[in-house]
Order: sequence, then structure tokens, then C-alpha cells
Amino acid sequence: MHIRPEQAGDSHPIAELTRRAFARAKHSDGTEQDIIDRLRKRGKLTCSLVACLGTEIIGHIAFSPVCIIGAHNQHPQWYGLGPVSVIPAQQRRGIGKTLITQGLATLEKTGTAGGCVVLGDPGYYQQFGFMPSPNLTYPHAPAQYFMVRSFDSNIPAGIVRYDAAFDT
Repeated sequence: MHIRPEQAGDSHPIAELTRRAFARAKHSDGTEQDIIDRLRKRGKLTCSLVACLGTEIIGHIAFSPVCIIGAHNQHPQWYGLGPVSVIPAQQRRGIGKTLITQGLATLEKTGTAGGCVVLGDPGYYQQFGFMPSPNLTYPHAPAQYFMVRSFDSNIPAGIVRYDAAFDT
């Protein structure tokens, strides 16, 4: 398996694998592939990585900018992780972990990213350094499922708003 940035021609395979990956997920509304397409069309797909076995795309991760409402000081750009998807036959083999690790490293290496937020299972995302924070909130989900990872130890205070591509 190798990880590479999304390339021209990857959008359809990414949409299909995302649809398949979330088809049976209880927390899914079935729009994850549409969110990725809207982010791409809006120019907001900041980091889009695929995992490949040979030429087959078996995993994908997306990162997009988030807005922090109420932050009083200028702060580096923060990003939202997700969706992340792996085709069902390849799940639970570390592909998602590899995508998350490499995606976070890619953002951090830019030197302009302040951190990343994620909405998900705390037991899973804490292994990547994500933790709940009273500084950053997301009012549309229980607080324990909304977590942050700062790249520079500074966490701005405010309410996180995801890009309009997430609105359905």
C-alpha cells in the first residue's frame, strides 16, 4: 500500500469507496461522498490523500478549513478532518490510521496550520493526539465527540463552523 495526494481522475473512485465505506455506518446520513465533491468544487479540499493497493484506491482522507467564530486574536488556519474512509474489505488493517497520521503530518509541515478538529469516537481519535477542549466548541454534537489537536500548543477560543459543503 502507498499513500499519495489525490490526482485528476480520482474523484469517481473516491466517491464510490466513500459511499461503500459509510453504507452501513450508523452515524452516517449517506452524504459523505457528496461532501467531498462539494469541498473539491468549492476549492476547500485542502489535503486529500488516497491509499492505493497497486492502482486501486482503497482509502481516502479529506481535510478542509474551518472557521472559528469568536476568536479574538489572529490565529493560524485550523482544519477539519473528515471524512476518512476505507473500503469495507480492507477495514481494520491500519489503512485509516496511516491516512490520518500522514494527513496530520502534511498539514503540520505547512507551518501555517494551527491545528485540526475532528468529530468522532474519542477512543479512536485520542491515539492521534485529539482531545476535547473547552476553548473550541461545536454545538451540533455532544462535547466528548468533538476534539482538537493543536500543532503549536495554542488553542483559540470560539465556536467551530465547518465549510458550507457540510451543510445538507
